[in-house]
Amino acid sequence: MEFSRIEAAADVTSESDLLVARCLAAASQGDIAAYFDLGVAFSTGSHGAECDLVEAHKWFNLAATKGHEEASWCRADISEEMSAREIAEAQRRAREWLASERRAA
Repeated sequence: MEFSRIEAAADVTSESDLLVARCLAAASQGDIAAYFDLGVAFSTGSHGAECDLVEAHKWFNLAATKGHEEASWCRADISEEMSAREIAEAQRRAREWLASERRAA
C-alpha cells in the first residue's frame, strides 16, 4: 500500500514538471497564456516550480507587455513583496528573453 502512495506522488510530480515544461515550450513560441501560467507557477511555487518571485515577475511582465491584463495586476501585486534590486533583475531577465525571441525569429 505504501509503495502505491509513493508511485502516485511521483506521478503527480512528473505531471507537474511536464506542465512547466509544456509552458516553457509554448512560451518559446510566444504563447501569452503560457507566459502568464509560468508567472502563476513561479509566484505560487506550484506545478513543479520553486517559488521564485524574480522569475514570476519576469513571466508576468512578458505577458503584460503582450497585452495580458491580469498579468499586469499580478506583476504589481508581487512587486510589493520584492526589493528594487529583485525587480531590476526580473526586468533584465525579461529583456534577455525578448532579445532571444528576436534572434530566433
